[in-house]
Amino acid sequence: MTGTPMIINALGQLDNPNAPQSLAAAGDLNASGEQLTVDARTLTEARASGLTAVNITLGYVMGDLPPYEHTLHEIDVWDGVIARHPEDLLKVTSVADLHTAHRDGRIGVIYGFQNAEAVGDDVGRVATFAERGVRVVQLTYNQANRLGGGSMAPADTPLTAFGREVVDALNERHLMVDLSHSGERTCLDAAKHSSVPVSINHTGCRALTDLPRNKTDEELRLVASRGGFVGIYFMPFLNPTGHACAADVVEHLVHAVNVCGEDHVGIGTDGPVTAIDDLDAYRASLAEHVARRQEAGVSAAGERADTFPFVVDLRGVEQFRELIRLLERRGWSATRIEKVMGRNFVAYAERVW
Repeated sequence: MTGTPMIINALGQLDNPNAPQSLAAAGDLNASGEQLTVDARTLTEARASGLTAVNITLGYVMGDLPPYEHTLHEIDVWDGVIARHPEDLLKVTSVADLHTAHRDGRIGVIYGFQNAEAVGDDVGRVATFAERGVRVVQLTYNQANRLGGGSMAPADTPLTAFGREVVDALNERHLMVDLSHSGERTCLDAAKHSSVPVSINHTGCRALTDLPRNKTDEELRLVASRGGFVGIYFMPFLNPTGHACAADVVEHLVHAVNVCGEDHVGIGTDGPVTAIDDLDAYRASLAEHVARRQEAGVSAAGERADTFPFVVDLRGVEQFRELIRLLERRGWSATRIEKVMGRNFVAYAERVW
């Protein structure tokens, strides 16, 4: 490939998981912004990786914190992080910002939710979140909420009447409706109800690995047919053993392109650029973390103490370039690779934002 492609991670982390105060090493989605570590290594390695922009998770996902208040607090925290690093980071609220980040060599930060619980019972909060710069809202996490079913709820749990109201509000405010983690019927219902194309920003293909966090061909095809976007993650759910490797990422991308077409598929790694340095020490903390998630009832089938929540041979600064090399070896054209690495997300954003 020639030139520098746009690399947009439809769901990832911007953090140094090796820092003592960081909880991201254990994948704790409920860590508050102050506990993340956006340090010099984080920024240097993110830029060195070629990353153009990343949709980060902020706000309430699970746990005992007050969803709305915690979410507003985390928006404040991230606004502060970006304000302290203007040479490295750019808050993305428009498609133009994606192009600016690419041109300037900065990292675009897209504010996104992995649970719409912070909406509470007040659809008007969607407008508040939009005004604060949120651009992606995932309807559910793994469990059911008042909008619909998560991946671990019964598969026939529908999008609720309130869920339809929230989708309408997200459409009106030009926010992405993300159906990652949703159950099958909720996903299909939302994709059909939405007047704007929807996305599944981080998932795998159920046809290859039959786990609830992965999406069926019916879900993938419907989202794509309505102009949406599907991001493939670098997660253990890509392999039935739980020990996914780079080759599995390639196979799921190939399958997704075969089902959705090459204009509707991208990447949503669900991880950071900076790799964990000491995997042996990490294993101990991972076992405790998985046990906590299982006890809280928020884990997904396929999460185990002996499976890393990332792909070991596709991480660190070279992860995107290595994926490009693997796709080239698979015979993909430069144009298709550029689409999947970032251009498809930009095109989808143009249809929504």
